[in-house]
Amino acid sequence: MKISVIGLPGLNPGKHNIKDSRLDQVDSITKAKKRTYIQVEVVSENGAIDADAILVVKNSSSDVILKDLEFVETRLARATEEAEKNLFNKLKGILEKEEFISRAALNPDEKKELVKYGLLSAKPVIVASEQDLEDQNSLLLRALKEGGFLSFFTTGEKETRAWLIRCGDTAWVASGAIHSDIQQGFIRAEIIAFQDFMECGGESKAKQAGKMRLEPKEYIMQDCDLANFRFNK
Repeated sequence: MKISVIGLPGLNPGKHNIKDSRLDQVDSITKAKKRTYIQVEVVSENGAIDADAILVVKNSSSDVILKDLEFVETRLARATEEAEKNLFNKLKGILEKEEFISRAALNPDEKKELVKYGLLSAKPVIVASEQDLEDQNSLLLRALKEGGFLSFFTTGEKETRAWLIRCGDTAWVASGAIHSDIQQGFIRAEIIAFQDFMECGGESKAKQAGKMRLEPKEYIMQDCDLANFRFNK
């Protein structure tokens, strides 16, 4: 995941590990030799077009809206097709209300059309307060969630690890986050919900309690699922 930060002091560009207390809880039971957190990439405002989400302080959110409004007004003045005019007029109205496009009610066709324009506020925009800045890890975790991502966990003797996927991704997609060979040979996903894992005291006891489910590739992954993928080698 790539997060563009605008007007946030102290949050430097580069790779950032996001610590998750839930992964720590899993590892407190498994006691693996290694613990690996999710990693996101923080980029400056210049990299905002390619970012998955925008993270701003409150007084910088208007800058994002103004940049989009300037672009929309320019395109609207050049528009010749009626559908294009209607779209940009709608976007202009949204932005003039100082609202983010990503939070507006747009139909599927309009959302699809938006992709080609690279509007900043069409991406998830997370507005941080001064208090949020005191805990950068929590702020990045919030940006991850509001940006439409979640994590699932794998655990064992060697490693307890969090893996990053988009909300709505299937078990088949999640298996590819680990390795393309697992995805290619996917058979079934062994899934234990985080709460069940913790209440039972680990994988073996969760299995004994009937809390492990065998899910097909179409299964929609849930946040903090404990997963093991069966696959043909």
